[in-house]
Amino acid sequence: MTSAAPSPATVRFRAVVDRIPAYVPGARTVDPDAHKLSSNENPYPPLPSVRAAVERAAGEMHRYPDMFATALGEALAARHGVEPSAVVAGTGSVAVLGHVLQAFCDAGDEVVHAWRSFEAYPILVQLQGAVSVPVPVDAEGRHDLTAIAAAITDRTRVVLLCSPNNPTGPALGHTEVMELLASVPAHVVVVLDEAYVEFVRLADPLDSRAALEAHPNVVVLRTFSKAYGLAALRVGYAVARPDVARGIRTAATPFGVNHLAQVAALASLEPAAEAELLERVDAIVVERDRVRAALLDQGWAVPDAQGNFVWLATADRTADLAVDAAAQGLLLRPFAGEGLRVSIGTPAANDRLLAVAAGWR
Repeated sequence: MTSAAPSPATVRFRAVVDRIPAYVPGARTVDPDAHKLSSNENPYPPLPSVRAAVERAAGEMHRYPDMFATALGEALAARHGVEPSAVVAGTGSVAVLGHVLQAFCDAGDEVVHAWRSFEAYPILVQLQGAVSVPVPVDAEGRHDLTAIAAAITDRTRVVLLCSPNNPTGPALGHTEVMELLASVPAHVVVVLDEAYVEFVRLADPLDSRAALEAHPNVVVLRTFSKAYGLAALRVGYAVARPDVARGIRTAATPFGVNHLAQVAALASLEPAAEAELLERVDAIVVERDRVRAALLDQGWAVPDAQGNFVWLATADRTADLAVDAAAQGLLLRPFAGEGLRVSIGTPAANDRLLAVAAGWR
């Protein structure tokens, strides 16, 4: 006997839920021979010491985690030279950003950000009922800070700066950011989203600690997903002045960072573990620079890559090239009509990319 199809629900979503596009994650595969370069993941497996710490903590899964991630917050506060009350942990930096917007934006408030930039920005902004104000990146994929400053109005509550910029790659220099901060009204929150900061190799890198010390309206976002290789555990955090952090913490999901994530993050901050992790970051940077140089030699115009990925502006060919790459064992992240973001993987994966990309020229 076949049951009848359920009748359609009569509940109504908020209008914005039907309008905004869903977040598109990097493609996944079960093919063991395929290379997944679609999610900006760290290609190295967990450190044995971190894995051992998580395994020991697994016996405590019947208990709620520390709601405020106290030990992790204290360790991060010492790292950043701030009070523990200045640190707010969450389920990845993207969730913490959502709490920032909840804390500071009412319906109709404006949030200024570069575009193309992190795909979640306009989604989070619109879900909060605020208005996304995208400012086009320049021809080299960089933030146009002059245009961003000009886009700030009386309705602006938050400015988002993604450095390095995901997905195009360039990072912001300290001097240019400090010049922008000097022009931003004191009541406007400026978020420095530094998810890929460990991979930056600039002569004048952004010193977000100095920016925070000089400007009370700055919020710094960091994550353990990329350089620390904890993407599956979802732990990120904000650093802000304590009075600003208080509002973000109020908006945060209770018990948001699970116990295993807290344990893994703390284990990753142990001196020996962190030293090994940063050696891995250096190796990824070497591969990133090798890949970009080879792509430039092939004739691609690749923006300055300061994260763990490179950007290929493939315009109308993007969807077709992503399909072709998948057929050749490479999963890339297409942005329809714009380009392909390619994560830096193992040397073998990167060699496969270079061979495939050469065939597209």
